[in-house]
Amino acid sequence: MKKILIIDDEPGIRTVLKDIVTDEGYDVALAGDGFEGLKILREEIINLVILDVWLPNMGGMDVLKIIKDEHPGIEVIIISGHANIDLAVKSVKLGAYDFLEKPLSLDKMVNLINNALTLESLKSENKNLKESLFMEDEMIGKSPELDAIRERIRQSAASDAKVLITGSNGTGKELVAREIHRKSDRANNVFVEVNCAAIPDTLIESELFGHEKGSFTGAVARRKGKFELAHKGTLFLDEVADMSLSAQAKVLRVIQEMTFERIGGEQTIQVDVRLIAATNKDILQEIKDGKFREDLYFRLNVVPVHVPRLSERAVDLPLLIDYFMGKFVPPGEVNSRKISPEGMALLTAYGWPGNIRELKNFVERINIMSDEEVISRETVEYFLGDNTPDVTEEEKNLNIYDSMKLSEARDAFELELLSRRLERFEYNISRTAQDLGIYPSNLHGKIKKFGIETRK
Repeated sequence: MKKILIIDDEPGIRTVLKDIVTDEGYDVALAGDGFEGLKILREEIINLVILDVWLPNMGGMDVLKIIKDEHPGIEVIIISGHANIDLAVKSVKLGAYDFLEKPLSLDKMVNLINNALTLESLKSENKNLKESLFMEDEMIGKSPELDAIRERIRQSAASDAKVLITGSNGTGKELVAREIHRKSDRANNVFVEVNCAAIPDTLIESELFGHEKGSFTGAVARRKGKFELAHKGTLFLDEVADMSLSAQAKVLRVIQEMTFERIGGEQTIQVDVRLIAATNKDILQEIKDGKFREDLYFRLNVVPVHVPRLSERAVDLPLLIDYFMGKFVPPGEVNSRKISPEGMALLTAYGWPGNIRELKNFVERINIMSDEEVISRETVEYFLGDNTPDVTEEEKNLNIYDSMKLSEARDAFELELLSRRLERFEYNISRTAQDLGIYPSNLHGKIKKFGIETRK
């Protein structure tokens, strides 16, 4: 529920505005002067402020300046019983959403409130969209391992259950976390990420819980922490096993109570956050070594999700390569390039220790640096460099099937065979089907099954 703060020294005006706000279905907070209003803003999640100009102790214009400085995302509606054009213009220049003269028109006030909150929501959505543009990749693959992850996401997304995602670097743990958020009831709210491994131990608590001005050297202004910023949304604690034991203890308390205090603050802040954590470490071994709290592990591990290494779902490798080749089409070109069968054999024989992240970077690099429409084996070998697998041709052809079950190997072989034949016959369905000894309708079904792109 959106919450509106009303700052006015007249009890009668506060009562009238409170009735309007609650009738529209919004929550309300009341303050009789600027100091009280600013205190509420620093302690609660507020979406809109209705502010009187003439206030005791601190004028409304001064309060407006502080609000726009400390809370730039919050819209402010100015009201005054002594209105003039100069005052209205000044308030708008200072960042007010609009100016309304007393006695208040209830219809105008309702319209202003609804429009201001709509603008606030749009700004928030736009910010979230910009923050997530870099995470536009999809979960590509048809392996049983990936299907199991999709099913786990489907089962858990609608709940607020905590999720612990494990897996090696580059396997796509953040992608899984974002997919859970996208399919949850919180999808329209924020997704806030914290990389615990990238934040020094001395700053992690400030990053998570925020701090008050002057609470430590360098705290020149009050700052909200990630838990507070993620209110009503999802907080993703990436590399959670890299947090210090002190920070783990505080996170555990917040998880239990969903309340905390900023560093240097005395007010208790309550939040509503869905928590997802991830780690590339063997967390059970971390517990044995005394580096991770067992009670925090049990709190986080309500829904466990393990993301396998790319080498453990090699059947997805051709699909991923094709996806990234389409994603990194060089400027000026229309169609994506292809990897030759010999080049693909090298790529499937390679172990990909950096997993999907390494594969993505490799495909982007080879599209930038190579001019070949069909990437040759020699080019693939050149860009793999010292990492080029030293295997026989037979091993290159069979290596991809080593970790597969029979049904997976059959599908992988069939996909590769169909792709080669379609390319050989320039994607002519009738000629390809005749060469394979099957009906065109059967070939159409297989093309649909494997998601093969048919060029004309």
